[in-house]
Amino acid sequence: MSAIATTPEIGRSVLAAGRQTNIHDLGSGAPVLLIHGSGPGVTAWANWRLVMPALAQSCRVIAPDMAGFGYTERLPGDVHTMEGWVAHAIGVLDALGIERTDLVGNSFGGAIALALAIRHPERVRRLVLMGSVGVPFEITPALDAVWGYQPSIETMRGLLDMFAFDRSLVNDELARLRYEASIRPGFQESFGAMFPAPRQRWVDAMVSAEADIRALPNHTLVIHGRDDKVIPLQTSLTLASWIPRSQLHVFGQCGHWTQIEHASRFARLVGDFLAEAATDEPQPLS
Repeated sequence: MSAIATTPEIGRSVLAAGRQTNIHDLGSGAPVLLIHGSGPGVTAWANWRLVMPALAQSCRVIAPDMAGFGYTERLPGDVHTMEGWVAHAIGVLDALGIERTDLVGNSFGGAIALALAIRHPERVRRLVLMGSVGVPFEITPALDAVWGYQPSIETMRGLLDMFAFDRSLVNDELARLRYEASIRPGFQESFGAMFPAPRQRWVDAMVSAEADIRALPNHTLVIHGRDDKVIPLQTSLTLASWIPRSQLHVFGQCGHWTQIEHASRFARLVGDFLAEAATDEPQPLS
């Protein structure tokens, strides 16, 4: 059996928004959709592997490879946009018969979660935004390097150094594994075409309107690593100030990998926040 056939990154396939979509679906209870970030070679499993089992103890955890990433089908002529990613996420929910879900979005995935909550409010219960894009900011050198990645082990090692505050999490073996993931058939081709220079325009394309964000009725947990070099902490300070029913948690000595560098604390924080939703009722802002 091939290595690809046995990789834990492959869950099961569902047809969502017209494309075969690789998803992980585990646990039971209220559903929570986890939307990964946009690093080279990323998959839902690579992004969420440390927290999925903990969250699945009390929730039904659904983590898809979003269109253009991982083991989800790539279609001829694919051009990826926020509208398309939101439609793909809704397609995953429809394929699974889920009418309403909690959302957890990481970085790029946070921008998708935010846009989905704005465009389809009836589909979203609670919202978690982690190191999230979605408000205006000047692209960081680190994010420019991530989106401009050209495959090599040395380049991947440099990116990993920028992602993590704790350098003990980054070693040559991890760099080799993530490099190999980035050059699997189709991975770099779609990634390289997704965010061509100049890359500030892709940050801007992921921004939701301030008025729409301020109108969100959802209870929202905003999470950020204080030492994040990829997405500035100010983005989460802005989100927390604009979203009326928000709370903000900042992890010290943490970079862009909150769910990896503080996996247990992250899972407890998110799990407790989502558990409180049992008594939530949709209500307009006063």
